[in-house]
Amino acid sequence: MSNVETEPAEVRCAASAPAGPGGGPRVEVLSARDVPLGGPRAMTVRRTLPQRARTLIGAWCFADHYGPDDVADSGGMHVPPHPHTGLQTVSWLFSGEIEHRDSLGSHAYVRPGELNLMTGGRGISHSEVSTPRTTVLHGAQLWVALPEKDRDAARDFRHHVPEAVRVGGAEARVFLGTLAGETSPVPTFTPLLGAELLLDPGAAAVLPVDPGFEHGVLVDQGTVRVGATPVRRAELGYTGPGHATLELANESDGPARLLLLGGAPFEEEIVMWWNFVGRSHEDIVRAREEWRRASDRFGAVEGYDGHRLPAPELPNATIRPRRNPPRG
Repeated sequence: MSNVETEPAEVRCAASAPAGPGGGPRVEVLSARDVPLGGPRAMTVRRTLPQRARTLIGAWCFADHYGPDDVADSGGMHVPPHPHTGLQTVSWLFSGEIEHRDSLGSHAYVRPGELNLMTGGRGISHSEVSTPRTTVLHGAQLWVALPEKDRDAARDFRHHVPEAVRVGGAEARVFLGTLAGETSPVPTFTPLLGAELLLDPGAAAVLPVDPGFEHGVLVDQGTVRVGATPVRRAELGYTGPGHATLELANESDGPARLLLLGGAPFEEEIVMWWNFVGRSHEDIVRAREEWRRASDRFGAVEGYDGHRLPAPELPNATIRPRRNPPRG
C-alpha cells in the first residue's frame, strides 16, 4: 500500500531502548491515528507506526490497520502504481481480496490468511486494487526497513500460506519467523516475527518468544491483556527485549484477533518519507526525482489501466531525529 498523504511527514527513526527492569514485560500502549487515503470516499486507515512515542519495533517501521470497510460505502482500495525503496511491504488480510501487480512482473492476489511480501530494495513500483467480488475489506499493511547492507537488494516477491496451529487457547498463523514450533519459509533480512493469533473467548496463551526481540501486539478485534495490561481494538501494545515468554489473554466474550510483530532491535537510523526509506535527506530527494522522471530505477507496472501516483512535494524542513524514549 502507498502512503498517499499529500503532506507526508519526514521522519528519522532510531533503535528502541531496552525494556525496563521487573519480573514481567512492561507494556507501552500506543494509540492509532486515523489517516484518510485521499478523496471524499477514501479508505481511512489506523496508523500505529511510526509515531512520536515509538518509531520502530525491530525492523517493523510502518503499520496501517484498516476495516472492516463496506466497499459499497468506502469505494474499496484503489492505489495506482507507486514506488518503494529500502523496505519490504507485508500485506495481510482478514477479509476481502486485493489484486497486486508490480514492476518485477508479479501478478498476484492478496487473500485472508495469505502472506504477500514484496522487497523494494533499490526500487520497485506496484499497484493495489480491491477486486470486484470484495464486499468487506479488512486487513493490515506493514513495512519492514532493510538494513544498510541490503537496502539496495534486488526486487523480489513472495507468497506464502501458513498453516494454522494451536498454542494454548489460541490459533496462530506464522507468516514470518518462528513461533510455537512453526517457521515461515519466507526469508527476511533481519530477525523478525510476524503472526496472526485468534484467541478463543476468555482464553489465554503463553507464547515462548525470543528474549532478544521486542514485540508489538496490534489488536484487531476484542480486548487482549498483554501481561497485566489491557490492549483494546486498534491499539498496539509494545514490550521490550529481555523476556522469554509473552502472556496473552482474551478479555472479550467473543474471539479476539491480533497481529504479533517482533524483531531484534534495529540499530540503524533510517529516514522515511512518503514511500521511501533511506539514510539521508539526499536519498529521499534522489528517489523522488527518479520517480518523477520515470527512470528505470522503479520499472513499470504492466496490466494496470491508469496513471501512476504522482509524488507529493518535498517539505522545506530539516530532518530531525525521532527517537524512542528511554525506558526506566
